[in-house]
Amino acid sequence: MMSRQDKVILRKKILSERKSLASEEFQEKNRQICDRIKSWKIFCEAKTVLAYFSFRQEPDLMPLITNEKRWGFPTCVGNDLLWHSWQPGEAVNSGKHGIREPLRKEAPIPTTEVDLIIVPTVACDRSGYRLGYGGGYYDRLLTSPQWKNCPTVGVVFNFAYLDRLPREAWDIKLQYVCTESCLDKF
Repeated sequence: MMSRQDKVILRKKILSERKSLASEEFQEKNRQICDRIKSWKIFCEAKTVLAYFSFRQEPDLMPLITNEKRWGFPTCVGNDLLWHSWQPGEAVNSGKHGIREPLRKEAPIPTTEVDLIIVPTVACDRSGYRLGYGGGYYDRLLTSPQWKNCPTVGVVFNFAYLDRLPREAWDIKLQYVCTESCLDKF
């Protein structure tokens, strides 16, 4: 069994590998991921999608963002995430940890209106578990009963899609993982 320290070491390794991607390689892998998501039935049928602003060279979802869907992005409030609407061209704030956040111009998006959550990840495994940044925001969010039936997809590059990740009791399994070469369901 792997320890919490193993998660720290693995997180550093994957983040370092992600950071070392050459610009052209990053752009090509990112294009392939976005093309895969664009052709995915669940994404195509979704009206409201929760996403993330790319951070630390995560796959960048901006090629997916159009005015044809309602987009929600997280704001950190204490230990929780609230989701606010954002469309291309609108201003953003620098939030907790330096991650971009939409301006809180209206009430958060109700959970009942969300059709898909695209979850940021450092790595995922072939059972649907994810390794995040260690803050527990998404594990807390996804344990809430109101989110249980909403499809979740983790987005990672192939090198961060591993056979098995270290797991702890509170880790939440995602329903899908998307890389540049596959979209797997669990």
